[in-house]
Amino acid sequence: MNARPAPNPLVAPAAGRPLMNKEPKTAVITGASRGIGRAFAYRLASEGINLVVLARSAPELESMAKDLKDRYSVEVTARVADLSDDRDVAGIEDFLRVLRVDLMINNAGFGTVGHFADVAVDSHLQMVNLHVRSPLRLTHAVLPGMIRRKGGVVINVCSVNAFLPGHVTYSATKSFLLMFSQALAGELKGTGVRVQALCPGFTRTAFHDAPDLQKIRERVPSLLWTSPEVVVDSSLAALAKGQVICIPRLTYRLIVAAYRNPVTRLLMQLGNRFGPGG
Repeated sequence: MNARPAPNPLVAPAAGRPLMNKEPKTAVITGASRGIGRAFAYRLASEGINLVVLARSAPELESMAKDLKDRYSVEVTARVADLSDDRDVAGIEDFLRVLRVDLMINNAGFGTVGHFADVAVDSHLQMVNLHVRSPLRLTHAVLPGMIRRKGGVVINVCSVNAFLPGHVTYSATKSFLLMFSQALAGELKGTGVRVQALCPGFTRTAFHDAPDLQKIRERVPSLLWTSPEVVVDSSLAALAKGQVICIPRLTYRLIVAAYRNPVTRLLMQLGNRFGPGG
């Protein structure tokens, strides 16, 4: 993956002030070996930011870490962990509490296909652990240091599904992450610590490579797909402007705005109720 030339993400052009001080910076990225997490890793490394990258796949993670070191001469620590497992999360918590973390990017996630009752309950619980418990615990581990240093960034990768009820547990967990981010951002006003809820739509990643998700890739029109690099660029541009919620691409912002309109929601509900097969 090639680095994308773009404005420094650690400078807020609108305010004309740095998001953090000039000391060496470290970013922690979960789900870093693929997709949005990988794009974040390459973009931040290109800015000279040291990385701690977390993922379940050791070969992919170690290969990426080596490439980042060779390409950008930054420090990269690779940690293999399953963040849906409480024991692995506890180990990462202990590691992060003694590490200076300037950016915490909670990106790890997965999806399922099928009605709620047809999907194994263990899959639902695994998703709750990964999308809710893990980001909460890791954010809690790094936040005291950020507050003490009066600077830091937490980016929680949510989804447009946080606004649009779809797959039951996926939408519910992403909605939690969205509200968690908004509430935390409000609580941290004046501390120098910023929080963002990044809510992308369909993104071209390995997320949809799973056998039960490949049909979604085939059915969704190409104009609704976004590259991970565009998602990352949108996130960092919104961060520089101080925006708590970032929905990459105008198309998805319009979809979310339309759904949140009471009249539109009523028409959609009526259509679902009285439409074909209703």
